[in-house]
Amino acid sequence: MKYDTIIIGGGMSGLVAGIRLRKAGQKVAIVSTGQSALHFNSGSIALLGHEHGHDIKKPLEAIERLKPEHPYSKLGIDNVRKYVGEVAPLFAEAGITLHGSAERNHYRLTPIGMFKPAWLSFEGYATVDDPKNIEWGKVLIVNLAGFIDFYPQFIELGLSKYGIECSSRTFILPGLETLRKSATEMRATNIARVLKDEVILEMASQINSYIKDTNADTVLLPAILGLYDENPIRLLKSKVVRPVHLVSTMPMSVGGMRAQMSLRKYFMKLGGTYLIGDKVTMGRFENDRLVSVNTQNLGDMPLEADSFILATGSFFSHGLEANPTSIYEPIFGLDVVASANRPEWCDMDIYKDQNYMEFGVVNDNDFHVYRDGKRISNFMAVGAVLSGCNSMKEESGGGVSLLTSIKVADDILNGKGGKK
Repeated sequence: MKYDTIIIGGGMSGLVAGIRLRKAGQKVAIVSTGQSALHFNSGSIALLGHEHGHDIKKPLEAIERLKPEHPYSKLGIDNVRKYVGEVAPLFAEAGITLHGSAERNHYRLTPIGMFKPAWLSFEGYATVDDPKNIEWGKVLIVNLAGFIDFYPQFIELGLSKYGIECSSRTFILPGLETLRKSATEMRATNIARVLKDEVILEMASQINSYIKDTNADTVLLPAILGLYDENPIRLLKSKVVRPVHLVSTMPMSVGGMRAQMSLRKYFMKLGGTYLIGDKVTMGRFENDRLVSVNTQNLGDMPLEADSFILATGSFFSHGLEANPTSIYEPIFGLDVVASANRPEWCDMDIYKDQNYMEFGVVNDNDFHVYRDGKRISNFMAVGAVLSGCNSMKEESGGGVSLLTSIKVADDILNGKGGKK
């Protein structure tokens, strides 16, 4: 089977690149093992949140100070400024509402009651412009009885540090009794499948009674609504008499899974091929080009393309792997930026910089990858598999994934992707 572009990896970066290419008329296939880091999303996407241990208020200004090998530096500030404005509209086309600005970070409330800088946040999530000036008044924290992935006491303790008065309530919904029989079933994604229509109206009625009892001004609720679309969130907010904000839960993430499914659905609606539950096992190279790949499910039937994109992520999703002596890219044997001295991979103090977070595939300024020291002219990498940034320390992972994906897709469309 022949395509214009084949993308290895079906998470956020792979899907965004695929959508961009498909909208321009390319024949595109994505090979995905199934689960991506987006399933664990916090409810927000970060562009650049931390610098030298301090929060960043203006990420675009901070990006100009990054080291040359950072993916943002390779993109160039002009491209960064161009592409940040294209992300929210692209997500909106897929049915995902994002709020925020690259000019100034806002702050999202985490499951443990802290505030972290963010660039874009999903519809309905708890965010503030500045934690030092939270205009929520008296807060009511509501949890579902038996739900073990949300801890109101952490939220209450965190907000108390900002002088916010909180009270907590727990509600029971008869519609969830079948899930309550097993603690393993009381997970956010399972609950979200049940919370719709009449159940949401009943939920809103209970919350309104708690508001009356506590005289609350704002309601915080675990993000257990809207697995397939945003309508349940909007319905609940319209029926509760005070503003309602969602707080991300421990994994799995309802908002992240909704984004994953919505992007995939949009890509397929555009005519893209999405091979879910499959895995690229090898590639065939000729000179400086990748000619075809084979997958686990298709066996000896190769997939050919003019251009290829590696979007397999980092260690978390096995885009990179390690053994006792080396760190490597497991599918194609691509060159990797990594220390050969194992003790340098990490620090025993978990609060210090961990060098392995900056490891990734070798890539040039256009994100072409290398194999045995040779640049592969039609093979580019995007997202977390790239070297040069510590996305956890910087709070930059989402932005790097999105902006490099758009850049590589545009380069392919402009003839820079190695098409013969």
